[in-house]
Amino acid sequence: MKRAKEVYTDLPNSRIPKNVLSRYLSGAEPARTGGIMSVFRESKANIKPLRPLVNELRLIKSDAEIQNMRKAGQHSGRAITDAMRQTFTSEKDLDSFLDYWFKQDGCEGPAYVPVVAGGINANTIHYVTNDMQLRPDDLVLVDAGAEYGGYITDISRTWPVNGTFSPAQKDLYNTLLNVQRSCVSLCSASSTLSLDKLHKIASRTLSDGLKDLGFDMSGDAIETLFPHHVGHYVGLDVHDSPGLPRNRPFEPGMCVTVEPGIYVPDDERWPAWARGIGMRIEDSICVDEEGPYVLTTEAVKEVSYASYGMKTVLIQCRLLILRH
Repeated sequence: MKRAKEVYTDLPNSRIPKNVLSRYLSGAEPARTGGIMSVFRESKANIKPLRPLVNELRLIKSDAEIQNMRKAGQHSGRAITDAMRQTFTSEKDLDSFLDYWFKQDGCEGPAYVPVVAGGINANTIHYVTNDMQLRPDDLVLVDAGAEYGGYITDISRTWPVNGTFSPAQKDLYNTLLNVQRSCVSLCSASSTLSLDKLHKIASRTLSDGLKDLGFDMSGDAIETLFPHHVGHYVGLDVHDSPGLPRNRPFEPGMCVTVEPGIYVPDDERWPAWARGIGMRIEDSICVDEEGPYVLTTEAVKEVSYASYGMKTVLIQCRLLILRH
């Protein structure tokens, strides 16, 4: 350390002092050792932050990393599609079903604490209680994924508990799905977009779609109905490269999520038929030069409503995936 000219580290502030080593690294060790800060003080080195360098290394994925993420996406998508075909009476049962799925086929288990939110619970963005009853006429929002080889993909899907969308649910879902598909198609290096620019596009097109459905989109309406960012970086963690700005132009090998959502509060400003509905559609995408490489295609999101129930269509889609 004393011979080093530059030291890259995020210590001591990033460590929680739970044991002797952690206390030493955090600078909380008593004067007997002085902690690692005493070493820094004795050194002539220029101390620089480490996280920005690590974020750059994590941002662009290698072929091997993408292969692991694709495996995680395939397995997670099949689990969620299989869940759509089942009947669950509680969020807890659905949560347990996915947990079992995520621990199969070489996966380490759930990549993050899942969201299993029925009905109005979906309006709580980071709902993780997952212990309420599922009502047949409600939608259920699931945000869950498995980890494989240290890598993850992030998926959200929303579907009707009883297997069939009501006309109102269908209209709102189709509006969201159109926005999500459009945003996914723009995830290429040639688009010269960034996550921040993609968010503006998503907000504008979603606002237009909701206006067509009779929503009052004046003022800050879109911030209320779509209160989170359209995407984030993903890879070794669900929010990868922490702190990295989302204004970076898309580059080949960059992996991001695309997750527009609609969360309608239960108040009189909004159409009565939509109040209390929450939904999100999310895929994990690997940016390529000319187009997106979707890592989570096995999670069904396309629905045909012409004389079919949701379960029938999902089973048909599942069979197509297995044949492929």
